[in-house]
Amino acid sequence: MIANLDALLEASVRTATPLALAALGETVVERAGVINIGLEGIILAGAFGALVGASAGAVGGIAAGVLAGVATAAVFAAFALGARADQIIVGTAVTLLATGITGTVYRTAYGATGAALTIPTVAPLPIPVLSDIPLVGRALFAQPAFTYAAYLLVPALWWFLYRTHMGLALRAVGEAPEAARTVGIRERRLRLGAVLFGGMLGGASGASLVLAQSGTFAEGMSAGRGFIAIAIVVLGRWHPVGVGLAAVLFGVASALQFFFQAMGWQLPYQLFLLLPYALTLVLLGVRRGRGAAPAALGQA
Repeated sequence: MIANLDALLEASVRTATPLALAALGETVVERAGVINIGLEGIILAGAFGALVGASAGAVGGIAAGVLAGVATAAVFAAFALGARADQIIVGTAVTLLATGITGTVYRTAYGATGAALTIPTVAPLPIPVLSDIPLVGRALFAQPAFTYAAYLLVPALWWFLYRTHMGLALRAVGEAPEAARTVGIRERRLRLGAVLFGGMLGGASGASLVLAQSGTFAEGMSAGRGFIAIAIVVLGRWHPVGVGLAAVLFGVASALQFFFQAMGWQLPYQLFLLLPYALTLVLLGVRRGRGAAPAALGQA
């Protein structure tokens, strides 16, 4: 039983990592008053970029994944911020565009049997002493570098948003952009920086799927994680600490589907696959208290 619980915790943290990376980036984006529905496409682009870049090694895969995420976010910014188009429509279009392009290029470059392709992966990096702690040691401290980056990002983003002048300016843009402009804050520049930062972490999220989990690429492998990450931002009340905790909760839900299947329950496996998405709907439906959404969220 202890071994099963240890494995469940380890899988929970591992599957929470791409969600946490994407959601933390989206937290900064939404704090600036922008909602990027195209996050799903950014994650997918990052995954495909990691596949292409991995020919130069794992570091090349990470770099290519991040660059692909930033490039996809730049497309969103060009229309949503530059042309002031509707952010929801632009984000949806970006996701569809990324899905089509990655699928087409993947089939063209790797053929119909490309799904069997394997690439170098990022191995877990156990932290001495800490990884030997009973029950939680391996779950928390024997993970790939992507997970440790997510650990560091939570306090770093908290400090940036609530303890720096730039973070204050970013939040001011998300709450009252007209007032921010009157005191000399460059609203568009801050929003652009936030969107590109969200693209960077979204690309890293996709790269972690390929380089730290599956070791391969499959069409549509983001599998709704971008939309779940946006829900995590809401459940975390647009605060880095809350977002990190909400990501772990969804990581547990994702890991439970494999745990239940391994227990041999005679139920259709599709029911287990529904767990993270069902949890998204339930938690959003029963969410209580005042919303902490930035006042100018989604406004051009």
